[in-house]
Amino acid sequence: MAVDNVQTDAQPSMASLVSGIINDAQQLIRQEVMLARREMQEELNKAKAAVISFGMAIPFAVFGALMLCFAIVYLLGLALPLWASYLIVAGVLLGTGVALFLVAKNKMDKVSLVPRQTVETMKENVQWIKNQT
Repeated sequence: MAVDNVQTDAQPSMASLVSGIINDAQQLIRQEVMLARREMQEELNKAKAAVISFGMAIPFAVFGALMLCFAIVYLLGLALPLWASYLIVAGVLLGTGVALFLVAKNKMDKVSLVPRQTVETMKENVQWIKNQT
């Protein structure tokens, strides 16, 4: 039984190569868009948490200060002049408000509106596409 050694080196055509590259690029772009959406959603969630912190800091600082302010002022007023009592209480409230503001600011600083991972992978994809041509 004779076996024919027929070599079939069917090279893909230029059109099929270009079509494959285009399809890969389209799929890559779709994936990048999905990644960007996911990253933006995560950053939006961080921004929401920071806004909630700001929102909670303000009423606590204001209403808590109002409720305690008069009691402490009058308590201190038993030993100090009334103006000194108000000055002490105002300083404590101001310090608390500043501390709460700084906590909220730190949370806001962690929010990034630029999807860094997507930017990096897009750069890699552009480089890959350049290398394919």
